[in-house]
Amino acid sequence: MNEIALGVSALIFLLVFFLTGIELAFGIAITGVVGYALLTGFDSAFNLLTQDFLDTFSSYSLTVIPLFMLMGQIVFNAGIARSLYDGVYKLFGRIPGGLAMATVVAATLFKAMCGSTLATAATFSSVAVPQMTRYNYSKKLSTGLVASVGTLGIIIPPSIVLIIFGIMTEQSIGRLFLAGIFPGLLISFFFIVIIYGWCKIDPTVGPASEIHAPLKEKLRALPQFGAVGVIFFVVIGGLLSGVFTPTEAGTIGTIAVLLLALAKRGLSFKNFVKSVDESLRASIMVLFLICCSVVLGHFLAITEIPQVAGEWLTTLPIPKTLTMILICFFYLLGGSFIDDLAFMILATPILYPAIEKLGYDPIWFGIMVGVTIMVGSILPPVAISVFVVKNITGESFGTVYKGVVPFLASFVVVGALLFIFPGIATWLPYTLMGK
Repeated sequence: MNEIALGVSALIFLLVFFLTGIELAFGIAITGVVGYALLTGFDSAFNLLTQDFLDTFSSYSLTVIPLFMLMGQIVFNAGIARSLYDGVYKLFGRIPGGLAMATVVAATLFKAMCGSTLATAATFSSVAVPQMTRYNYSKKLSTGLVASVGTLGIIIPPSIVLIIFGIMTEQSIGRLFLAGIFPGLLISFFFIVIIYGWCKIDPTVGPASEIHAPLKEKLRALPQFGAVGVIFFVVIGGLLSGVFTPTEAGTIGTIAVLLLALAKRGLSFKNFVKSVDESLRASIMVLFLICCSVVLGHFLAITEIPQVAGEWLTTLPIPKTLTMILICFFYLLGGSFIDDLAFMILATPILYPAIEKLGYDPIWFGIMVGVTIMVGSILPPVAISVFVVKNITGESFGTVYKGVVPFLASFVVVGALLFIFPGIATWLPYTLMGK
């Protein structure tokens, strides 16, 4: 069996491996080590495993992951998200569907302080859904919206997915963060448009609140947004201006969020310990997944599958736009059966060389991958955001999915706009940071 045949067989074996329910990282590592051993011997394979783990866990650039994870957990456990939600509701609650619109705005603000999709989905499942239920909102609208809005964590900075993509492709994390801002805000805008249209067609799904917040209360809510804005601009602005590195940005953001939580007296010592524990668990899971994917990547490199796949994709007798659509569809299909982050780590080393040969901008491609992963995270069978909402709210999958379907249009529209106007993603990073 030649190298390419062995590599293809290993990838098929890996997909079957995933269906057995084995931990994703273990399946990736076993496939990489065994495949490498069959080509070069077991001694070199185990040496590769040791070296890759050592290099990954000692990488300074990866320290940014646990820092942003901790930042998100502090925001979640300190009740800052609940305060943001209450403030936005006072401003928009009287509009039909206003509570759902408030959820979109609050989740977007929350995302500016948190790098975790799961934290966003979990926060608003426990905070927003009960509030919308209290005001007679349809469970389809409330649960479907929360499952969809949780995906904003994938492209709005600080995004763990974009950090990992930047590390894997050796692209600027600062540029990727900037590139995700406009597409993320566009998706939030289209969410609000869909809510408005849905409530116009059927007013019973999102009735207007009869409670009127006095102007004094509305003005009192504004400083909460100011604090979030200051933290966001300090973290992202300092990173983009080169004042500090991504790791230093994560450190400063975490300290700022911690000080905000202490100032609000919303973070007990018990919740702080819980935040550290949860962020460490999640970070170790992600770092271990990266380690194992590096091993698999070295195996695939010696099989030359990335080069062959790149050559094949670039020589297809079809327009390069159609080739790019096929690549996005590949990410979408794979991410619907395998954890989206794991599949991105698995597929990017194979497909990225083709993107370079086709002449697409790598920063733009990172955002396209992010939008595709957003769709994958709410499509069955592996729909992590839907699972989180279902488990916290106790609603059926059918109810959540019925609410998710209308919001899929936002991702399709923004994806199409990114194809037609790539500057939506690239204008801001290249204007502020140069090419």
